Order: sequence, then C-alpha cells, then structure tokens
Amino acid sequence: MKDYQYLQQKYLVNTYPNRGLVLTRGKGVYLYDQNEEKYLDMMSNYGVNIFGYNHPYLLEKLSDQLKKLITLHCSFNNDTRAMSAEALVKRCAGGLTQVYFSNSGTEAIEAALKFAVLATGKKKFIACNNAYHGKTLGALSATSGEKYRAPFEPLFWNFKHIAYNNLLELEKAIDDQTAAFIVEPVQGEGGIILPDDNYLTNVRKICDRARILLILDEIQTGVGRTGYFLASEKEKISYDIVCLGKGLAGGIPIGASLVSQKVALKIPKLIHSSTLGGNPLACGGILAILELLDEKTLKKVGRLGDYFIQQLKTVKLPLVKEIRGKGLMIGVELDDKRNEILRQLQINKILAIPAGENVVRFLPPYTIEKENIDLVIKKLKEILNV
Repeated sequence: MKDYQYLQQKYLVNTYPNRGLVLTRGKGVYLYDQNEEKYLDMMSNYGVNIFGYNHPYLLEKLSDQLKKLITLHCSFNNDTRAMSAEALVKRCAGGLTQVYFSNSGTEAIEAALKFAVLATGKKKFIACNNAYHGKTLGALSATSGEKYRAPFEPLFWNFKHIAYNNLLELEKAIDDQTAAFIVEPVQGEGGIILPDDNYLTNVRKICDRARILLILDEIQTGVGRTGYFLASEKEKISYDIVCLGKGLAGGIPIGASLVSQKVALKIPKLIHSSTLGGNPLACGGILAILELLDEKTLKKVGRLGDYFIQQLKTVKLPLVKEIRGKGLMIGVELDDKRNEILRQLQINKILAIPAGENVVRFLPPYTIEKENIDLVIKKLKEILNV
C-alpha cells in the first residue's frame, strides 16, 4: 500500500497541520481511513458536509447535474443557476434581492467588501476583535489578530477592529468615511462566542442611523447550523449584504454574497466576476440543500444542539471553563491541553476541531443522532478522567 500521508506531506505546500490520518471515504456520519477504521465525524469537514457523506438525495441531484452540465460562465444563462439564485434569495429574505456566486467563503467576503465600496463610495470598514473572515488579502484585512495578518501588513483595506458585542464601541468607531460594519452572528473560529440577545437588532439600528452598510458573515453560522437557515433571522432584521459558503452546495465549493436592491443597483457589469462562480454543479447542490433544510430538519438541529450542550455541561472538571453554543455549533473552552484532548478524541475515533486559543469545537453533520452525542460525552469524560 502506498504511503499517502508521506506523499501528501511531500508534495503539498506545508500550510496545514497534519492530523496524521489518511481518510479515503465517508458514509453517513462516519469517515473511514485506508484501513477501513471508522471515525465519528463531529466536525463535518469544518462545517461543509452538513448532511454527512453519501447522502442519497444529494448524490442523486449532484449526479443528475454532473451528467447535464458541470460548469458554465455566468455570461450565459442556465436553468439550474437561475432556479438556485431565485430559491436562495427567497429563502434568505430580509430585503435581499440578488446574489453573486463565487467558490469559497473568503471569496464571498472579498465580493462583499468591493460591493460595499461601490454602494457607498467609501473605503473604511469596522470589524470585531477575534473575528475571522478569511485569509485572502481583502478578507484578511477584516480578520483580527496577528496570527494570520502579521507577515502581510500593511494590508489593503482600512479596517478598525472593535470589541465584539459592544454597541458603544461601534457607535464611536463610525465616522463619515465608514462604508460598513462586518460581523459574525456567532464568532466561530474565534472560539464560539455568542453575543447578547438582540445584539444584531441594535447593530442594525446603529448602522441605519449612521447610514453605513451592515455585512453579515454567515459563512459558518448560516445554512442551518444554529437551527435557523440564517443565524440572524431570529432577530428579523433587514439586510444589506449577507455572505454564505461552506455547506451551501452540499460539499461542492461555493461562496455566495447576497445583496439588497440599493447595493445591487450600484454594481456595474464586469467589475467583479469569476470563471467558475455559479457553476451549475454547485447550483444543483444549492437546490438540493435548500430542499433538505426543511422546518423539520432545522428543528432537529436546534433540539440536538440543546441536548449536546446539556450533556456537555455534565462534564464537570476544573479543566473545563465554559460550554458555549447555538444549535450544532458548539465550543468547549478549556484551561489547558486543548490539542491533547483533540488528539485523545481522535485516538478514540472521534474527530473534532480547534477554535480560538483553547476551545474544542464541534460542528457535526445534521444527520447525527443522540447515541452519537452520548458516545462523545462518554469518551470525553473518560479522557478528562471524570
């Protein structure tokens, strides 16, 4: 048998940590290595495989589209793309009228920043400390912290970073050159940080008074992750720009920047485009995901998320500082040894991922069941010697 781990580490640029596994296939909520050992997937490929692996309906719809047309430039019209755009805009609502399709979350952010400049004529932005919006140069300007930014500073966009969940700081940061405020409804990469209730409602009011745009980064929180299609929809606010990605196309690379009419009217032809953006295969995935994410499924996400959090709170140990989460977006903050606990979970055939400085993050597929959660709790207690 070939040493695939050796080959990947030799031939891929070394920008990723090595988890030491060679995973070759997936089925349901499990991933399998080259020796057919199965691992419970509690991270859904960083939030992408929201319906697990080899979901029959997704396979059917993607296979159908694969046989028809895989990619087509957006200068030509296409049935699947047109229907997916219509369905997505209607599903998001909140005054959004059009969508720009790209190939990743960070590309969705790049487009959103450019659209905000076009709509306002201004080039200053506000984001939050601890925020993560991507690593390409424009999105990196919005991302907080030295970890990713330091080698590339000074960055292109003019960003001021303020405390998350702090309305007073937002009001103080706005001036007559501010184009927009970009924010995550829940900070994901930053450590699963939840704001106060009605935070976005109050942010919307501040942005309206100051006549600046509000950009919501729903790349991790959106598409059902918190038990709502958009995490922000519970507050029933109006939208200027919303960014989506990750699981929106059923595992096919996707980014989406949805805009209101007032923003759309300011975007001229040819100013921003993508050869592969909005390809029919990804759009077929969008249509399938929107059908699968019905009210029953969203309620299940909320119900299982509540159960998972309740069970995690029974893991009482000095090492565990706090349990935070919404829906199936959950973080366990530890005093120490985060990476060792991730390693021990992996040894016990459970895959989770890091967030923030010391948080174990769980982003499981929506197809998990209580028995999967119970197994995680059992193994976590054993690892922490409860």
